[in-house]
Amino acid sequence: MPENRRDFLQTLGTLTGLVLVPECSTVTFAMEGPPRRLAVIGVGRQGRAILTELQKIPQVEVAALCDTAASRLQAALGRAKGAQTFTDARALFDTRADIDAVVIATPTHEHRALVEQALAAGRHVYCEAPLAARVEDCRAIAAAAARATTVFHAGFQGRSNPTYRRAQPLVGAELRELVTMSAQYHRKTSWRFPAADGQSEKAANWRLDPAVSTGLAGEVGTQQFDVVHWMRGSYPQRVEGRGWVRLHKDGRSVHDTIVADLIWPDGVPLRYEATLANSNGGQWELFHGIYGAIRLAWTHGWLFKEADAPTQGWEVYATRQRHFDEEGITLIANATQLAAQGNLKDGVGLQHPPLYYALADFVKSLTEGAPVACTAEEGARASIVGILVNQAITTGTTVEVPAFV
Repeated sequence: MPENRRDFLQTLGTLTGLVLVPECSTVTFAMEGPPRRLAVIGVGRQGRAILTELQKIPQVEVAALCDTAASRLQAALGRAKGAQTFTDARALFDTRADIDAVVIATPTHEHRALVEQALAAGRHVYCEAPLAARVEDCRAIAAAAARATTVFHAGFQGRSNPTYRRAQPLVGAELRELVTMSAQYHRKTSWRFPAADGQSEKAANWRLDPAVSTGLAGEVGTQQFDVVHWMRGSYPQRVEGRGWVRLHKDGRSVHDTIVADLIWPDGVPLRYEATLANSNGGQWELFHGIYGAIRLAWTHGWLFKEADAPTQGWEVYATRQRHFDEEGITLIANATQLAAQGNLKDGVGLQHPPLYYALADFVKSLTEGAPVACTAEEGARASIVGILVNQAITTGTTVEVPAFV
């Protein structure tokens, strides 16, 4: 994935296609009155990223932070000044009755207990994805959310991403019949981190502990599998895969490189690759159909049309650009205004990281009663698929996916 707008625009010169730009990449709120008080439970790397995005949303006040490590709490206070700190979630729920919503960003295998506590205490919950590391825990979270009278939002970012929302109806309308699908996640990083104060190395590096980790398929692939579930409106029938330790030969048994195949009932496959040993290409999903292809890269999206594909009415008004020997169609929100300003290319790409839009959707559910972008049921299904893909990889077997009804 290009790291910034300039890198993307340089990349754009080598592509031809219709750039999928959201109708509006700024989330607006209709709320009046004081902000809603919110707590973040788990303020490690992901928790601090969440705090950064919450700072952009004036409709919420981060009033409390909870983590077992004092050093992480101290670091997080720089992004949530004045927040009260806790080292125990039960004490948070018992002490701060004024806080009506929590964001849970602890290690995946700790989610279930915290979600159940929060919902039982009558709090709204945003839970990071994946929802859990075991199938039974995923189902328990979905059941707890179904019983609750408060909002539960599963943190699957694709469903809130404005670019992906723009692309979702086009998968059927433009591509017609799907032929193949593929996706990848490439990063060069170790997944090994120093322990915080009072924390064991094993606890700090839970992603490398096969007893609790769902590996690359669960921790990373789940987000991308959910994109495909949502785009297709269905789930795979069976999964298989392989894994290796290619680079980080430090005694780990959790693979740093995987390849998986997810097969849908209609026979259309998704080939998925993920690695911590190479960064080329970043993170993307690609849908091939008989009339074109859609490539999504989290902050950008493209539609490439086949020569025999019918022209849609909205394409007539799109800006056209020539890239090498082919002419592409660029779709940009507010194109007329931007063109008058000479800033047409500034409309390409999201204004914020995808995480922001998922959190903003959660806040809109709290403040305006808007439907959640990803329900506990959908989040549980995606998480279960990720768990089963990891199971297929670690056992070397084909695993059947249960029929989700």
